[in-house]
Amino acid sequence: MAIKGQKFNHYPESLKIEAVRLHKEEGWSQQRIADHLGIKDRDRVKVWIRKFREGGYEAFKDRRGDPKRTETEQEREVRRLQMEVDVLKKWLQILNRGVHNTNTSSLIE
Repeated sequence: MAIKGQKFNHYPESLKIEAVRLHKEEGWSQQRIADHLGIKDRDRVKVWIRKFREGGYEAFKDRRGDPKRTETEQEREVRRLQMEVDVLKKWLQILNRGVHNTNTSSLIE
């Protein structure tokens, strides 16, 4: 169970794959892999090996966040710029109404 304020280490997918490779292909022990790669908990290596056996490389994919969200940085920028254009168009309409109202009021006088 996690302790309040406890920090968890996050290891990248590439490190996990390297750990599994060292175990499978080189025959290294879990302790040696942990020492070599700077992993504090050798049981972590054991978990990665088991996950790889059960699910292959897919087991290491990061599944955090919304899986349906595939919006790229470019699409976000286009959406932001479109919103900016819409705001400017609205502001222009407001300014034009103000100019139109002042022109007609000066004609009446």
